Amino acid sequence: MLTILAAGSVFFPGLFLLSKQCLKSIPALRWSERDAVTVSARLVSSVQAVMASSAGYIIASSCEDIIEDQHWLTCTYIMFAVPYFVYDIYAMFMCYWYKIQVKGHEEASATPKRMSSALISYLRREFLMVLHHVVMVTVCFPVSVVTGDYFQGIMFMAELSTPSVCLGKILIQYKQQHTLLHKVNGALMLITFFICRVLLFPYLYYVYGRYASIPFHMVPLALPWHCNLGAALLMAPQLYWFSLICRGALRLFRGSSRSQRPQANSSMCRAEVSLCCPFALEQLL
Repeated sequence: MLTILAAGSVFFPGLFLLSKQCLKSIPALRWSERDAVTVSARLVSSVQAVMASSAGYIIASSCEDIIEDQHWLTCTYIMFAVPYFVYDIYAMFMCYWYKIQVKGHEEASATPKRMSSALISYLRREFLMVLHHVVMVTVCFPVSVVTGDYFQGIMFMAELSTPSVCLGKILIQYKQQHTLLHKVNGALMLITFFICRVLLFPYLYYVYGRYASIPFHMVPLALPWHCNLGAALLMAPQLYWFSLICRGALRLFRGSSRSQRPQANSSMCRAEVSLCCPFALEQLL
């Protein structure tokens, strides 16, 4: 297990550094440090999401008995992914650091330029996200090792929504909100987030009900109270962020009308923010 943990500790930061260096050094690109860091962070998040989703599919499809069956990939990928959450705290800070350096940014005048001051500001702004990553490493992953592998596999597949969220962030960074790709990606994000995150727990309840021969509406009563509490705590933010995605998508497509485009700049900006809010949830499950 220590070998797998070490492999994850090398892979995710290494991929980030390799991607950043390539984006900066390839003659056809020659991106700035800020752009290279931001895009590299999104790339690593997307790679992790694809790997987690693939592992989840393999695990879930291999478990005939959803309670008793186990798969070696469950514990293996959990150990491999633990370093990602530690790395991601650093990557998010670097993205924040370069963001506040941009002249004219709304936080640039309010945030000191020193790294230490920026770190404090980052921890205040992203406190819940940093806390989430710490809890994932110290609590959720150790608990996941002893839970049903089928359910863990389904939880892994929630990451399917992450690549479209990351792509949306990159398109907005490069002011490509008007493109067809941005609209198609927004629709894809809406669909994948709804299927992979909003419907996640109802599906798990449904599957357990079928396994135990219990009607769907009786499943919560048959489960321990802490299972229902945990599901509710994880489900609530999914619904909140999904409502933001829906509102953002509605504003975006309304604002795309040529007749309204000159007056819709502020609404479009708010819509873009709403569309990208789920990025903070890319590792929630």
